[in-house]
Amino acid sequence: MISAQNWADAEQLWEYQQMHHELRPCSVAIGLGSHDLGVAEVAADLYTRGMAPLIVFTGATSRTTRERMPRGEAEHYRERALELGVPDSAILVEPEARNTGENIRFSRSLLADKGVHIESVLLVSKPYEERRAYATARKVWPEVEVVSASAPMTLAEYVDSIQDPRLVFDMLVGAQQRLLIYPQQGFMTHQATPPAVYAAYERLCSEGFASRLVADR
Repeated sequence: MISAQNWADAEQLWEYQQMHHELRPCSVAIGLGSHDLGVAEVAADLYTRGMAPLIVFTGATSRTTRERMPRGEAEHYRERALELGVPDSAILVEPEARNTGENIRFSRSLLADKGVHIESVLLVSKPYEERRAYATARKVWPEVEVVSASAPMTLAEYVDSIQDPRLVFDMLVGAQQRLLIYPQQGFMTHQATPPAVYAAYERLCSEGFASRLVADR
């Protein structure tokens, strides 16, 4: 049972974890692998709108995607973008990354291998992982400008699209935990957490939305 307080706390995390960047044309769009094909759809839309001349889809599989994306997250993303009219020549696939840091490092290496000069990146993620992805990119690839992008959805709309509120809440909590602990481990830049957001995170943890927490908490 998910309570009204749980929803209110999840809304706090949802709002904080989005960067609210103004979209602008960039050298490349990088779609970060996940269970959500909406990332591929956003990247395809950005390409169609002339926001990036090239898309990199990056991601292997995880425990969340192993069954629903057996060919790998990046490959399923590529297939969806092709369905939406993106030409194959405008897509690169990076099929090995298993976390956000690897998504960005491996995409950077792939683009360098292809001789693509990059000054700015449209970093496309799930809505509730914009800040985590941004903080990781600023640490891993500090010399490029990073513009965060995701599907423009409310939390309720996103839950309705995924049809699994507990999974979404668990993912929100997991993303928030990483924002708190990963800067100390050198994986991302520090992001100041407002007290209300931290309190919401703690309440959700105590309510059992913890399946995506890592051990160091």
